[in-house]
Amino acid sequence: MTEATPEGGSPQRYFPGFRTSGRRVLFLCFFLIAYVCLAAGVFKVLEDPWEQQEITRLRDVLDTFRRNTHSCIADEELENFIIEVVRGANRGVSAVRNVTMSESNWSFGQAMFFATTILTTIGYGRVTPLSDAGKGFCIVYAIIGIPLTLIMFTAIVERIMIPVTKLLDLLLRKLGHLYKVFHIRLLHLFLIFVIVLIFVFLIPAGIYAALEPTWNYLDSFYYCFISMTTIGLGDYIPGDNPYQPYRPLYKVATTGYLIFGLIMMMLLLAVIYEIPELNIGFHFYLKNENEDDERMRLRASDTSGPKYTQQVNEVSNAGYPGDQP
Repeated sequence: MTEATPEGGSPQRYFPGFRTSGRRVLFLCFFLIAYVCLAAGVFKVLEDPWEQQEITRLRDVLDTFRRNTHSCIADEELENFIIEVVRGANRGVSAVRNVTMSESNWSFGQAMFFATTILTTIGYGRVTPLSDAGKGFCIVYAIIGIPLTLIMFTAIVERIMIPVTKLLDLLLRKLGHLYKVFHIRLLHLFLIFVIVLIFVFLIPAGIYAALEPTWNYLDSFYYCFISMTTIGLGDYIPGDNPYQPYRPLYKVATTGYLIFGLIMMMLLLAVIYEIPELNIGFHFYLKNENEDDERMRLRASDTSGPKYTQQVNEVSNAGYPGDQP
């Protein structure tokens, strides 16, 4: 009795590690499900008491409002009024200052800020199109603009990688006779990380803390992180205070910050991706048995010790963007 062989078109024929990588992916799925459940429990424990405290405070405010000054207002009328105020706030229209603001949400500066948050997929959600025509245009604009934006960001990062790679080459020449390639790459990654941390998070957070009247430094840093990771919760948005001077100019400046910050974040990810030992996804992706895996070769050759000439040859053969004509 002969052993059954895989069919000609089965994934196992072209990807010998199909079953192994499949088990790893399955484990990763279960791990992420458990991770989400754990996070849900933590958020519930941390945030539920604050929500209940806010509910109690709001009830006290309403009771005081009814009892002291406006006892003649019916509960139903007050509820309807609150519903309209909340509905307007959800659509980006504030009831503060008798629904009058120094600048419209759709001034050119604010509209540019909104258009940028669509292309960068941040999508705060505080201000949204109200008209049917605006919603339809938003769909077409996003379909065309998001891919083009990703292409532009990738092209810019490729060019920035040239001087970044030259920095790595410099570190290899200076330190290659003392340390392994992996350790020098970690130093290189640390330097890029510090630059991104300072110019994308720490300094902008300080600026926002100084300009926003109700933000402390943690709020500002939180906004920078939520924006740069494209999560875009929308709970903190620069320039939304109705008393904020020069709102359109402020929004345009924030637009420039978002574009710069996202490019720097992509640069940091590109540097991480170039280090085989840190490319965790390698263990979960399907790999053809005939492909030349340069990262695995570098990983194996990096165990020989701190020999400068051998390591420089390894890096030169790896084909960095800075070596391309």
